[in-house]
Amino acid sequence: IAKEGGVLRRTGHTEAAIDFARLAGLEPAGVIVEIMNEDGSMARLPQLLEVAKKFDIKIVSIEDLIAYRMEHDSLIELKEAFTINTRFGEFRLRAYQQTTNDQVHIALLKGNWKSGEPVLTRINSTLVNNDMLGTLTNNPDEGLQRMFDALNAEEKSAMIFINQGNQSKNLLSRLSEFKQLQSQGISKAPKIEMDNKDFGIGAQILHDLNISKIRLLTNSGQTRRVGMVGYGLEIVEYVNY
Repeated sequence: IAKEGGVLRRTGHTEAAIDFARLAGLEPAGVIVEIMNEDGSMARLPQLLEVAKKFDIKIVSIEDLIAYRMEHDSLIELKEAFTINTRFGEFRLRAYQQTTNDQVHIALLKGNWKSGEPVLTRINSTLVNNDMLGTLTNNPDEGLQRMFDALNAEEKSAMIFINQGNQSKNLLSRLSEFKQLQSQGISKAPKIEMDNKDFGIGAQILHDLNISKIRLLTNSGQTRRVGMVGYGLEIVEYVNY
């Protein structure tokens, strides 16, 4: 089932199929067919372009669809903007509300930058409603401390807190994972993971913040992000913390 918001929310083939039909003024439904190469592997865009040329079929990439929708639609609305004093230092706070589900996402900014200038950026999956302000002002968090130490070492940086979807669903999922870890003798809260494809909201926030070239603060290594070109984003460096 496609997520509401389409490719601006999640860069999946399901969302692309529904968006494409909807933009054509048709019933928002589609059939997804995987085209295989002769060796049995799944065909990627370069091979699909050859198939389209051979059979004279029009083709649109997910990146093309994202770029079009970025010009005409937005799933975020700026709700708050002020300077906040945290235990990590002073930042410019911008709070965005998602139009598809009213979730609130928070950006903390340090310094100023020009368009096209690389900015050290951390995109963090979190439960924003779970006392995020308390975490920023009072409650200790070693992981966040290391992230903010790296961000504060730069003249310009940005921290984006992406509020995860269904709070109850996420909590139940993490409780189940915690139970499994505890049975193995590990008493540690599991990390909040974000679907690699579910970064469309963060991309729109970065676009609003005039960030296009990202020095990504991460310890997860290099991860290929589908649709980066369509969002107008480029990861120019991976920075460990």
